[in-house]
Order: sequence, then C-alpha cells, then structure tokens
Amino acid sequence: MSYQPNTDTTDATENPTGPTTSDPIHVTDVDDLSRDDLAAVLDLAAEYKTAQQRGWTHADLSGQTLGMLFEKPSTRTRVSFETGMTQLGGHAVFLGEDDIQLGNGEPIRDTARALSRYVDVIMARLFDHADLEELARYSDVSVINGLTDDAHPCQTLADLLTIREAVGPFEDVSVTWVGDGNNVAQSFALGCALAGIDCTIATPAGYGVDHAVVDRADEIGTPPTVTTDPEAAVEDADVVYTDVWVSMGQEAQREERLGAFEPYQVNDELLAAAPDDASVMHCLPAHRGEEITDEVLESDRALVWHQAENRLHAQKGLLGWLQP
Repeated sequence: MSYQPNTDTTDATENPTGPTTSDPIHVTDVDDLSRDDLAAVLDLAAEYKTAQQRGWTHADLSGQTLGMLFEKPSTRTRVSFETGMTQLGGHAVFLGEDDIQLGNGEPIRDTARALSRYVDVIMARLFDHADLEELARYSDVSVINGLTDDAHPCQTLADLLTIREAVGPFEDVSVTWVGDGNNVAQSFALGCALAGIDCTIATPAGYGVDHAVVDRADEIGTPPTVTTDPEAAVEDADVVYTDVWVSMGQEAQREERLGAFEPYQVNDELLAAAPDDASVMHCLPAHRGEEITDEVLESDRALVWHQAENRLHAQKGLLGWLQP
C-alpha cells in the first residue's frame, strides 16, 4: 500500500508544508526555522511516523541523494538519516573525513560547491560551527546541521516530537535541563522558545548556555530560566533532561568536570524533588553512573528510547519539508 502526503506538485513554491522560496534553506540551528516552519516539520514527522506504523510506504524523495559529512563518530545520526532517506525512496552517501578530500586539506568552500552539484541535500556532523556555516554559505543545496560543538538542531526536533507525543501540548509543559549547558542544551533552549515550552536550565557556574543563545531565545519566544540550583529547578518539571558531562573533545577536562557536575546527577534523590509523574530524557549516548544513574535510565520514567526512535521520524519530517 503506498502513501503520498502531498500529491500536488504543480508548483513546489506553493507547497503549504515546505519552504516558500526556491533558494536553499539551511538548518544550522533550530531557530533557522520559524514557529510555523517548526510546526510543519513536526506535523510531517508525525504523519510519516503514523504511515510507517500502518505499513504504508512513501517515496517523497525518490531519486534524491543525501550527502552525509562526518568529522565526529555517530550511531543515531548516521543510522537515522541513512534509514530515513531509504524509507523516503532516496539514497544516502556516507562521507567520512578520510573518505573525501576535505580530510586532505581541501577548503570547505570547494567541498561545498562540488558536493552541491552531486547531491540534493547535505547533512554535516562537524566540530567547528563556523565550518558548518561556511559549508552552507557556499552550497547550492540545503545544509542540515547533524551536530556541531555549538548546536544539535536535529536532536531538538526529535525531543520536541517526543514531548508532544508523550507529555502533552507544548503550552502546558515545563521542562528542566540539568547538567552541562552544551550544544544539545543550547538548541533545546531555542526549540523550547520557538515551541512555547517553559524551560529552566540548571548548570554549575561557568558551565551554562551561551548568553547569546539566551538572547536569541528571548527574540523568538520566552527565554529559559537559568539557575545553579538543580533541586529547585525540577520542582515543577514535567520533564527532566540531561546529557553527558564530558563531550567529544573535552577529555582533558574530565576530572574537573566530574567534580563540578556531581551535584547535578539525575538520580532518585534529585527526582524526589520533582513531581511524581515527571519524565526523564537523555539524547544518548549516556555515561551511566555519571550524569544519570542506571536505575533512572532503565526506569519507567525514561523516554530515551522514544527520543532515539524519533530521531528517524523527525529527520524524515525535516528532509520531506526541505524537498525541492
């Protein structure tokens, strides 16, 4: 049985679920989307998810190719994007740093201009956010941020889809981020502002989200409440969210970070200060026994596997929304 969300292809610029411009739309962070764009992506993601659960197939990206640039290792990003393109009738090409000339010193702008003549969309998982911005600046096709040191918008899309499905309408939800104000936290704060979710971020002093991110959140919606008190932060939380304390590239800071973040572990003691029905989220991979205990991660409160699955559906929603 086939499934076609939008059969009217007479004029792609009039597609109510997609971009309204012929220029490439780059998603370097979640606030590259408007509030209406975000709703459209999440709605399409939910539509694709329902179709898959019912056994329907869809080939909205038939004949299209996604080029996937990776400087950082990945489980969820690579598999979800590659699987998503296959399920949408397209094809994905994995391009590790050692597989292409970028790893041999070719300028990013040259890679961007060449790749965009071969593929229909580029997804890049890089260290330096400025490199992603340069890639987008010189690309003639849409560039999606699969993660940089500053941002992880694809994770935020999956998180928002999970909250909408498992917790409730955005305007009725309060979430608390506990731990490091890292790239995931920064995109999540922006996503909450776009969606109208009440967000609190509890981090040790010196490890909070960038002030510029808080300012951007203020421009597009309600900025997060920032605190250093994790127990007070979770008192009214419907969702408690955390991530690793030592990210890729921070290994030299490990001992210092573990000491600073010890009071911010998501464990039974911290959750005792939260409502009894508060859910727990983690973007994975988790360092069990550090930012979250094994008991909490394996408990009925945890939505982590729901989040992980929704990386697939949310990214399909984004790819479908971006289709030419």
